[in-house]
Amino acid sequence: MTPQTEVLPQTIAEGQSDEELVAACLAGDQTAWARLVEKYRKLVYSVPVKYRLTPEDASDIFQAVWMDLVAELPSLRSPAALRSWLMTVASHKCYHRKRSLQRREQQGGMDDIEALAVAAASPQDFVVELEREQMVRDALELIPGRCRRMVEMLFYEYPPIPYKDVAERLGLAEGSIGFIRGRCLQKLRARLQEMGF
Repeated sequence: MTPQTEVLPQTIAEGQSDEELVAACLAGDQTAWARLVEKYRKLVYSVPVKYRLTPEDASDIFQAVWMDLVAELPSLRSPAALRSWLMTVASHKCYHRKRSLQRREQQGGMDDIEALAVAAASPQDFVVELEREQMVRDALELIPGRCRRMVEMLFYEYPPIPYKDVAERLGLAEGSIGFIRGRCLQKLRARLQEMGF
Protein backbone atom coordinates (compact mmCIF):
# COMPACT_ATOMS: atom_id res chain seq x y z
CA MET A 1 0.00 0.00 0.00
CA THR A 2 1.36 3.40 -0.95
CA PRO A 3 -0.16 6.82 -0.31
CA GLN A 4 -0.81 7.29 -4.01
CA THR A 5 -2.78 4.05 -4.35
CA GLU A 6 -6.33 4.65 -5.52
CA VAL A 7 -8.23 2.23 -3.33
CA LEU A 8 -11.88 3.20 -3.64
CA PRO A 9 -12.51 6.55 -5.35
CA GLN A 10 -16.19 6.54 -4.32
CA THR A 11 -15.36 6.42 -0.61
CA ILE A 12 -16.17 9.97 0.42
CA ALA A 13 -19.29 10.05 -1.75
CA GLU A 14 -20.66 7.10 0.22
CA GLY A 15 -20.56 9.31 3.30
CA GLN A 16 -19.69 6.72 5.94
CA SER A 17 -18.73 8.23 9.27
CA ASP A 18 -15.56 7.29 11.07
CA GLU A 19 -17.68 5.51 13.68
CA GLU A 20 -19.30 3.34 10.99
CA LEU A 21 -15.99 2.61 9.29
CA VAL A 22 -14.23 1.70 12.55
CA ALA A 23 -17.09 -0.58 13.60
CA ALA A 24 -17.00 -2.32 10.21
CA CYS A 25 -13.21 -2.66 10.39
CA LEU A 26 -13.46 -4.21 13.84
CA ALA A 27 -16.01 -6.65 12.42
CA GLY A 28 -13.43 -7.72 9.84
CA ASP A 29 -14.78 -5.85 6.81
CA GLN A 30 -11.81 -5.41 4.45
CA THR A 31 -13.75 -3.00 2.24
CA ALA A 32 -14.29 -0.72 5.24
CA TRP A 33 -10.55 -0.83 5.94
CA ALA A 34 -9.82 0.17 2.33
CA ARG A 35 -12.34 3.02 2.65
CA LEU A 36 -10.77 4.20 5.89
CA VAL A 37 -7.30 4.26 4.34
CA GLU A 38 -8.63 6.03 1.26
CA LYS A 39 -10.38 8.64 3.40
CA TYR A 40 -7.25 9.58 5.36
CA ARG A 41 -4.33 8.65 3.11
CA LYS A 42 -3.67 12.24 2.05
CA LEU A 43 -3.79 13.45 5.64
CA VAL A 44 -1.34 10.81 6.85
CA TYR A 45 1.04 11.35 3.94
CA SER A 46 0.92 15.14 4.33
CA VAL A 47 2.60 14.91 7.74
CA PRO A 48 6.00 13.58 6.54
CA VAL A 49 5.80 15.95 3.58
CA LYS A 50 5.49 18.87 6.03
CA TYR A 51 8.49 17.56 7.90
CA ARG A 52 10.34 17.57 4.57
CA LEU A 53 11.24 13.92 4.79
CA THR A 54 12.40 12.05 1.71
CA PRO A 55 9.77 10.15 -0.28
CA GLU A 56 11.24 6.91 1.07
CA ASP A 57 10.98 8.09 4.68
CA ALA A 58 7.49 9.46 4.01
CA SER A 59 6.38 6.07 2.66
CA ASP A 60 7.88 4.30 5.68
CA ILE A 61 6.02 6.64 8.05
CA PHE A 62 2.82 6.20 6.06
CA GLN A 63 3.05 2.41 6.37
CA ALA A 64 3.99 2.56 10.06
CA VAL A 65 0.99 4.73 10.95
CA TRP A 66 -1.44 2.29 9.34
CA MET A 67 0.30 -0.67 11.00
CA ASP A 68 -0.09 1.08 14.37
CA LEU A 69 -3.76 1.71 13.64
CA VAL A 70 -4.33 -1.98 12.91
CA ALA A 71 -2.85 -2.80 16.32
CA GLU A 72 -4.60 0.03 18.19
CA LEU A 73 -8.01 0.07 16.51
CA PRO A 74 -9.68 -2.21 19.08
CA SER A 75 -8.55 0.07 21.93
CA LEU A 76 -9.28 3.39 20.19
CA ARG A 77 -11.22 5.38 22.81
CA SER A 78 -13.43 7.23 20.38
CA PRO A 79 -13.76 6.63 16.64
CA ALA A 80 -14.61 10.34 16.35
CA ALA A 81 -11.02 11.05 17.46
CA LEU A 82 -9.53 8.94 14.65
CA ARG A 83 -8.38 11.92 12.58
CA SER A 84 -6.55 13.44 15.55
CA TRP A 85 -5.06 10.07 16.45
CA LEU A 86 -3.69 9.63 12.91
CA MET A 87 -2.19 13.13 12.88
CA THR A 88 -0.63 12.72 16.30
CA VAL A 89 0.89 9.32 15.57
CA ALA A 90 2.23 10.47 12.19
CA SER A 91 3.64 13.65 13.74
CA HIS A 92 5.39 11.73 16.50
CA LYS A 93 6.90 9.29 14.03
CA CYS A 94 8.11 12.15 11.84
CA TYR A 95 9.50 14.06 14.78
CA HIS A 96 11.48 11.04 15.95
CA ARG A 97 12.70 10.33 12.41
CA LYS A 98 13.85 13.95 12.04
CA ARG A 99 15.59 13.87 15.41
CA SER A 100 17.37 10.68 14.41
CA LEU A 101 18.41 12.26 11.10
CA GLN A 102 19.53 15.38 12.97
CA ARG A 103 21.80 13.38 15.24
CA ARG A 104 23.36 11.63 12.25
CA GLU A 105 23.73 14.88 10.32
CA GLN A 106 25.31 16.70 13.26
CA GLN A 107 27.95 14.04 13.33
CA GLY A 108 28.46 14.72 9.62
CA GLY A 109 28.20 18.53 9.83
CA MET A 110 24.61 19.79 9.28
CA ASP A 111 24.54 23.58 9.07
CA ASP A 112 23.20 25.48 12.10
CA ILE A 113 20.08 26.91 10.43
CA GLU A 114 18.87 23.51 9.28
CA ALA A 115 19.64 21.99 12.70
CA LEU A 116 17.55 24.70 14.40
CA ALA A 117 14.64 24.10 12.00
CA VAL A 118 14.68 20.38 12.71
CA ALA A 119 14.90 20.91 16.47
CA ALA A 120 12.04 23.42 16.47
CA ALA A 121 9.64 21.09 14.64
CA SER A 122 7.65 19.30 17.33
CA PRO A 123 4.63 17.07 16.68
CA GLN A 124 2.25 19.56 18.29
CA ASP A 125 3.39 22.33 15.92
CA PHE A 126 1.68 20.61 13.02
CA VAL A 127 -1.56 19.25 14.47
CA VAL A 128 -3.66 22.40 14.07
CA GLU A 129 -2.34 23.05 10.57
CA LEU A 130 -2.94 19.43 9.55
CA GLU A 131 -6.48 19.55 10.91
CA ARG A 132 -7.20 22.64 8.81
CA GLU A 133 -5.72 21.03 5.70
CA GLN A 134 -7.89 17.96 6.21
CA MET A 135 -10.94 20.20 6.56
CA VAL A 136 -10.07 21.73 3.18
CA ARG A 137 -9.77 18.25 1.64
CA ASP A 138 -13.10 17.23 3.18
CA ALA A 139 -14.82 20.40 1.98
CA LEU A 140 -13.32 19.90 -1.48
CA GLU A 141 -15.02 16.50 -1.65
CA LEU A 142 -18.37 18.21 -1.04
CA ILE A 143 -18.30 20.69 -3.93
CA PRO A 144 -19.51 19.73 -7.45
CA GLY A 145 -17.23 17.49 -9.52
CA ARG A 146 -16.12 20.02 -12.12
CA CYS A 147 -15.28 22.58 -9.43
CA ARG A 148 -13.40 19.95 -7.43
CA ARG A 149 -11.35 18.92 -10.47
CA MET A 150 -10.59 22.55 -11.33
CA VAL A 151 -9.43 23.40 -7.80
CA GLU A 152 -7.29 20.26 -7.70
CA MET A 153 -5.69 21.09 -11.06
CA LEU A 154 -5.08 24.74 -10.20
CA PHE A 155 -3.94 24.39 -6.59
CA TYR A 156 -2.84 20.82 -5.93
CA GLU A 157 -0.72 20.02 -8.97
CA TYR A 158 2.99 20.71 -9.16
CA PRO A 159 4.09 22.26 -11.36
CA PRO A 160 0.89 24.28 -11.74
CA ILE A 161 -1.24 23.40 -14.75
CA PRO A 162 -1.67 26.32 -17.20
CA TYR A 163 -5.20 27.66 -17.73
CA LYS A 164 -5.07 26.47 -21.33
CA ASP A 165 -4.58 22.85 -20.22
CA VAL A 166 -7.19 23.12 -17.46
CA ALA A 167 -9.69 24.45 -20.00
CA GLU A 168 -8.88 21.63 -22.41
CA ARG A 169 -9.23 18.91 -19.75
CA LEU A 170 -12.55 20.30 -18.49
CA GLY A 171 -13.95 21.14 -21.91
CA LEU A 172 -14.19 24.86 -21.18
CA ALA A 173 -13.13 28.05 -22.90
CA GLU A 174 -9.76 29.25 -21.62
CA GLY A 175 -11.16 32.74 -20.97
CA SER A 176 -13.81 31.35 -18.60
CA ILE A 177 -11.36 29.63 -16.23
CA GLY A 178 -10.77 32.68 -14.01
CA PHE A 179 -14.48 33.36 -13.57
CA ILE A 180 -15.38 29.72 -12.92
CA ARG A 181 -12.41 29.36 -10.56
CA GLY A 182 -13.79 32.26 -8.51
CA ARG A 183 -17.24 30.64 -8.29
CA CYS A 184 -15.70 27.31 -7.32
CA LEU A 185 -13.62 28.93 -4.59
CA GLN A 186 -16.78 30.63 -3.27
CA LYS A 187 -18.46 27.21 -3.05
CA LEU A 188 -15.43 25.79 -1.28
CA ARG A 189 -15.35 28.75 1.12
CA ALA A 190 -19.07 28.25 1.91
CA ARG A 191 -18.49 24.57 2.71
CA LEU A 192 -15.54 25.45 4.91
CA GLN A 193 -17.62 27.99 6.81
CA GLU A 194 -20.32 25.34 7.36
CA MET A 195 -17.60 23.09 8.81
CA GLY A 196 -16.41 25.82 11.19
CA PHE A 197 -13.13 26.54 9.40
